[in-house]
Amino acid sequence: MTLDIIELAHARAYPPRVSEFTQPFWQGLAEGRWQTTRCTQCSRFTFPPKPICPHCWSKDMAWEAFATEGELYSWTRVHAPPAVFAGEAPYSLGIIDLDGGLRIAVRLLDPDSGTYAPGMRMRMVALRYQDGPLFAARPA
Repeated sequence: MTLDIIELAHARAYPPRVSEFTQPFWQGLAEGRWQTTRCTQCSRFTFPPKPICPHCWSKDMAWEAFATEGELYSWTRVHAPPAVFAGEAPYSLGIIDLDGGLRIAVRLLDPDSGTYAPGMRMRMVALRYQDGPLFAARPA
């Protein structure tokens, strides 16, 4: 699935660790592709991407596109963040039930109204920082 890409003119506050296994995820995200791993034995998706299925323990995992929209389950606004994110406060975090069945924790890009509501439709976006990508969600 294709994501909107938002360009940001600064580096990530806390870059993720990229391994040989997760490189396809981060490379895809940089190109606006939203993908994760799916077990070829039990057909279940996992996020974050995993080399072994946590449901049936199979090592037969494949990279597949995944739903880019979902429903906001819960959210919070952070006013007193860890030191590394102090320059970004206040900011919002949420839990989204993606349409394909995964529940993920994600940074929320604030809507014009500045508030969210459980059940609100959300869409994933790619954030392209100077030093690499991250993902977030915003109202659909």
